[in-house]
Amino acid sequence: MDPVAAAEAWRQRYGPSKKPTINDVARIAGVSKRTVSRVINKSPLVKDKTRSEIGKIIDIIGFSPDPQARGLAFRHSYLIGMIYDNPNPQYVVNMQQGILNGLKNSGHELVVHPCNRDSDSFLQDARQFVERQKLFGVILTPSVSEDERIVAMLREIGCAYIRIASVALENNANMIVSNDRLGGREAGRHLAKLGHKRIGFISGKPSFRSSHERRLGFEEGLAEHGLELDPKFVREGAYTFQSGLDRGSELLQLDPRPTAIFAANDEMAAGLLQALRVAGLTAPDALSVVGFDDFQIAISVWPRITTVHSPVTRLGELAAEKLLLLKEQETPDTKEGENVPWLVERESSGPPAN
Repeated sequence: MDPVAAAEAWRQRYGPSKKPTINDVARIAGVSKRTVSRVINKSPLVKDKTRSEIGKIIDIIGFSPDPQARGLAFRHSYLIGMIYDNPNPQYVVNMQQGILNGLKNSGHELVVHPCNRDSDSFLQDARQFVERQKLFGVILTPSVSEDERIVAMLREIGCAYIRIASVALENNANMIVSNDRLGGREAGRHLAKLGHKRIGFISGKPSFRSSHERRLGFEEGLAEHGLELDPKFVREGAYTFQSGLDRGSELLQLDPRPTAIFAANDEMAAGLLQALRVAGLTAPDALSVVGFDDFQIAISVWPRITTVHSPVTRLGELAAEKLLLLKEQETPDTKEGENVPWLVERESSGPPAN
């Protein structure tokens, strides 16, 4: 029997003598109780046809969810947290936008918690954030995502989580991998193919796993062309414009100086361009510059920065989608290729000067 016709028959049979339940709705619609619950909670994980049929059945038989039970579910399940400790504001903005994209039309809201991993109250503050907001789950971004202490705490209190990191740190169900090593490899290949031999590197903060992964990939890309990264051309930055300026100035004072430098993010690459200007030099004539991220700053300076595009917004979207699937106790599909960085060539890099 057609589900809508079955609902009409149910109403004629029972009328006002029986209060309909969610089980009645599920039985008439021929679906599970969980599917009915998803429709009630406006979950995006239901086909439009099924949603429409269940809505009609609910109207016909007069089903009304228990407001007290729904209120409890609402207070505990409709807030998603983002916990971050990142010196790059553009990363944070792009990540938030991606998460919001992933939560769109799901009825969930995003709340954010900036933190300092070096603080003595780091774990306590994070726990209070989760418990005070009564979060269903959280999305952990680098470098917080790389801290096993916060993961252990979330497991202890029963809070779902997704980790975004440059490498897989645990099972796929809780991970979005940004594959920074692959991006670093593209930067190494690019500079080697241009003919550079004296190549420098400005790393990010050592507390970020991405800093190490980008360097490893960079060295692999150079090695494919028979090149090695000379330690005297390596400096430790902090993923900030100022560290790119300072470390870049140091490298430019070397004799001989490098003919190309890979800065591990665009903020440092922009600082490196500023160091060139202070020294009266230009890119790529005196020095080729390559960054990582492909944020707005890469096209807001001149020359525009050749960089590795990291799909940060999409990573946030994938993390939000995966977290919602965890809520529904479903296994998400692995979407290959959407989280792989790629090189974007612009004016800041070119062959070494003769």
